[in-house]
Amino acid sequence: MTDAPVILSASSAQAARELRVLVSRLRRRFLEASDNVELTPSQLSVLSRLKNGDATASEIAAAERVRPQAIATHLAILSDRGFVLRRPDPKDGRRQLVSLSPAGRELMAGRSRAGQEWLTTALEEKYTEAERQTLLAALELLERLGPQ
Repeated sequence: MTDAPVILSASSAQAARELRVLVSRLRRRFLEASDNVELTPSQLSVLSRLKNGDATASEIAAAERVRPQAIATHLAILSDRGFVLRRPDPKDGRRQLVSLSPAGRELMAGRSRAGQEWLTTALEEKYTEAERQTLLAALELLERLGPQ
């Protein structure tokens, strides 16, 4: 017995396309709004992962879905720039735990603040209160797309 093909509605396909494009544009705009201190998107992604706490290079590589060698290169650059700290893993001395340094925390907090300020200002300038309320309602619906 074969599974019946899934039939997608035209509105689902259109919404998916438009949402994907919008998310990409907003992501680029957030990056423009904050000083990236000449870090690559991959390096910024590593720093962002470390906002949640310490991790090993292997854990970061798995989360980023890249090879450990790629993460090792990023971590070396981030360490040289003073954005991450490394210390021996107390559970396994062969591994190192990586964490944000004070400079790394400051960088990530500043990026977050800059993005928040840009978006708040843009929403205030480009939308009426009623439209902002509509956006809030739409965001509740979009929340279902995220991990549960």
